Amino acid sequence: MKRWMALDMGEKRIGVAVSDPSGVIAQGVEVITKTGQQKEDLRRLAELFRAYQCTGLVIGLPLHMNGRAGEEAQKIKDFGVLLGRECGVTPVFWDERLTTVQAERSLLQMDLSRRRRRQVIDQVAAAILLESFLRSHNPPEK
Repeated sequence: MKRWMALDMGEKRIGVAVSDPSGVIAQGVEVITKTGQQKEDLRRLAELFRAYQCTGLVIGLPLHMNGRAGEEAQKIKDFGVLLGRECGVTPVFWDERLTTVQAERSLLQMDLSRRRRRQVIDQVAAAILLESFLRSHNPPEK
């Protein structure tokens, strides 16, 4: 099995989630504040990839509601390819539409303060993204 790392890429922050070693359960682990230095962000993410002993990389792709990729999606693809090289894997790009909305709803149900929600929403969105990916690759047994 593969241990996956998933990223929810935002303008200012990157939510990070990893799967369990069997590649079934997703858990948010960290929110990284972008430094403005792509090289430094790549280094930090590759460091996490290795620290969690991941073997697969999933990166959320922000598609428009009509399913088309915009300018931001291309930037994320370019970044993902560089990160994949740094980690020695080919990244998988996964539709992240509405993951942040789902994360916000989950956090509201947990009755967290606005400040706390803002601190963790990106890692929760990354976990939701990874769960979606894992479910599609590990369908439940009947």
